[in-house]
Amino acid sequence: MAVFGALGFASPWLLAALLALPVLWFVLRAMPPAPLWRRFPGVALLLGLRDREVQAERTPWWLLALRMAALAAAIAGFAGPVLNPAQRAAGSAPLLVMLDASWAQAPVWARAQDRAARALDEARGAGRPVALLALSDPPGGRLVFASADAVAETLPGLVPRGWEPGASDWAALLPEGAFDTLWLSDGLAREMRAGLLQTVAARGAVQVEQPAGTVLALGAPHLLDGALRVPLLANGAAGPVEVVALGLDPAGIERDLARVAAAPGGEAVFALPPELRNRITRFEIAGLRGAGAVALTDDSLKRRKVALIAASSAREGLELLAPTHYLRQALAPSAEILEGTPEDMLLAAPDVVILADVAQVAEPERLADWVAKGGLLIRFAGPRLAAGTSGADDPLLPVRLRAGGREVGGTMSWGAPRSLAPFAPDGPFAGLAVPDDVTVRAQVLAEPAPELAGRTIAALEDGTPLVTRARLGEGWVVLFHVSANAEWSTLPLSGLFVQMLERLAVSTRPAAAASADLAGATWVAERVLDGFGVLRPAGAVAGVRGEALAARALGPALPPGLYAAGERRAALNVIAPGRALAPAEWPADVPVETGAEVAQSLPLQGALLALALALLIADVLGSLAVSGRLRSGRALAALLVLALLPAAPQAARAEMDTARAMMVAGDVVLAYVPSGSAEVDRIAAAGLLGLSQVLYARSSVEPAAPVAVDLEADELALFTFLYWPVTADALVPSPTAYARLNRYLRAGGMILFDTRDADFAGFGTATPEGRRLQALAAPLDIPPLEPIPRDHVLTRAFYLLQDFPGRFEGRGIWVEAAPPDAELAEGMPFRNLNDGVTPVVIGGNDWAAAWAVDGFGAPLLPVGRGQTGERQREIAYRFGVNLIMHVLTGNYKSDQVHVPALLERLGQ
Repeated sequence: MAVFGALGFASPWLLAALLALPVLWFVLRAMPPAPLWRRFPGVALLLGLRDREVQAERTPWWLLALRMAALAAAIAGFAGPVLNPAQRAAGSAPLLVMLDASWAQAPVWARAQDRAARALDEARGAGRPVALLALSDPPGGRLVFASADAVAETLPGLVPRGWEPGASDWAALLPEGAFDTLWLSDGLAREMRAGLLQTVAARGAVQVEQPAGTVLALGAPHLLDGALRVPLLANGAAGPVEVVALGLDPAGIERDLARVAAAPGGEAVFALPPELRNRITRFEIAGLRGAGAVALTDDSLKRRKVALIAASSAREGLELLAPTHYLRQALAPSAEILEGTPEDMLLAAPDVVILADVAQVAEPERLADWVAKGGLLIRFAGPRLAAGTSGADDPLLPVRLRAGGREVGGTMSWGAPRSLAPFAPDGPFAGLAVPDDVTVRAQVLAEPAPELAGRTIAALEDGTPLVTRARLGEGWVVLFHVSANAEWSTLPLSGLFVQMLERLAVSTRPAAAASADLAGATWVAERVLDGFGVLRPAGAVAGVRGEALAARALGPALPPGLYAAGERRAALNVIAPGRALAPAEWPADVPVETGAEVAQSLPLQGALLALALALLIADVLGSLAVSGRLRSGRALAALLVLALLPAAPQAARAEMDTARAMMVAGDVVLAYVPSGSAEVDRIAAAGLLGLSQVLYARSSVEPAAPVAVDLEADELALFTFLYWPVTADALVPSPTAYARLNRYLRAGGMILFDTRDADFAGFGTATPEGRRLQALAAPLDIPPLEPIPRDHVLTRAFYLLQDFPGRFEGRGIWVEAAPPDAELAEGMPFRNLNDGVTPVVIGGNDWAAAWAVDGFGAPLLPVGRGQTGERQREIAYRFGVNLIMHVLTGNYKSDQVHVPALLERLGQ
């Protein structure tokens, strides 16, 4: 490519044709031959006549200039002009392309890959060997140079990581010999840069390129004054951004729970009720992808509802002897405490119920059922429990207790109070240090049994069980064999008491876990963050010790994510508490470029050829004007054709394509109305594909591939069924499209409107989708609607149904109201309805998401949890089958009301 300043030409030799333009100028301006003079007497008859067709003596100069400009534009266009062509790097030494490939580079990763690809292309043209190095994922051995083509094949597989480059023996990893370096930085300062820069600078020239924008990240979330606070960090100046709190709704579907605007350097403050706050699973910076833009939550941010129940309060002035005093002091900073009777507390749906010296419960079956459904019941002993123990089995006790109690170190006993034994390494209290001043003076004893050792999670130094635990259904029952006050032991007076409650998931940590909190257990990654901030299954990530988790040495062996140890959860985020972001600083002798300084190459060939065509059209018009033919009918027709050329493709699209019409008319085709959102339309297409596959497998219906319907052009009468996902910003069809829709509904078609909002507003104005549905449906001729009755044909068109879930469950749908004269036939469970099909079905359960499958036929999106969710997906498929059967067959099953009369007539 020949480059002239900022302009380059792929075929510069074609520009030589411009030298012929002066010759063409003189040829076009050549005068016609001089006329010959002949005497002809008949010429006198022509005197006084006018010649309507005027021919110029010579071509006007402006018309010649127009033609010359058209030819020059065509010649320049065919020469392949490019504005700001990419310059090939000078030099012949090998080239090392280094990328930080960290979470901070993830938002601009496409630009970084494009810059690396351009560097490889330049090296290919110069014949330079190349090596590629991702600093966040260094190779296991020394790099070697290879051809640019071979290295370019590995570039698409390179992805950013969820951690930053760390210290390494770079001298042992870099290629041998001299080489030049292109360092694609993420723009953040870190300690390893200086040493690595010194190493590569000693080998050759170094060029650095980093993004011009500001790097944003979320710090560690923390709870302060009842509000969640998320620090917003930046390595430079930036405007306010929106921080989103994401969590699960009651149906298990992830949703935006709250959004807060925050300025870099400040905090995003979320003042939410405990029920909503406990649902938050992570925070994200809206519109920014990257692991640094995500902050995961763990047990430290969740305040549990704890119900404290005691047999009776202490006497006035003796609050320190109250069974719940020390529990209240230990739990108040980190839990929401509820106090009252067991019956009232269960109505408040607590996470934990604590019985302090309660011997008998009013409704033990109800409490046992609550525990079996996943509750945690913790009981503390005391004089009442010791006196009320009969030695019989009690489902609300983890072990059988002996009658009475045991007193150690009292006035009537020998020996000193007992200390605690070290906690077992595989128990919930593993790693907790036992203070020397914690002693036990009295306790209730467990009856010896084979299962006692397995249920003991804390013991005294003599082996006597101190805390026992047993599974009851999906929940746990835990018993402290000492009292909750300081009457029987000094345990409630120590910090160990709070730590034990935290390990039992009763209380939560008020701040991020320290090394002592994490030590003594093996933490297993449940889900990990990739470089783009997407939570993925941990896969083969090995478990780590708590000490390594507290050290936060992020890397391939310890990726950011959510880690679990028993019932505890700890979030390992990219940004450590107290971390600050600073811009990278480079020495003055290292050239640094930003993406804003690199002008993008712009091909000009198409623009110049279009200009040449426009000038030639102008030349035609000018020639007609000079010759006096511009007013003729043919000239006007030619002008009309030229004017309609741009509109011709649109006119061709105004009617439905014949091949498409034949395909739709020849098969059963499920269609969806485009919503304007690419993601919603993708799920709608995948959902109808999944429903089509189920219809093919379970019925005689063999649908064709689903399509998107064009309300402005398609003949809607050819479509069997329309699925219309409603979004908050859906476009309103034109009056022509509404006329088509009304004809479609009157001709027996059906539209399923899906607001996808779980019908939280009852199709009112409380949700944006509900308001948009009202605006979309207003011009339609929709008959009166009613909630679907139990005897509607949709409940038995193919399957027997009374629920119609999609990705959401428990919400009804609306159909055409039954006629007033519909009567219930004698002996039949349903009414005698007409033979029409409800033209409109309205709901908000997001059926397409439940039906959606990928290219392999596997479910595309999750529904509910476990087997319950798969059952919900199955019912959603059955509803879809009933819907299509209802469209194809009408209310034929209502004719069963005539079966008794027909059988009676046949028997006569």
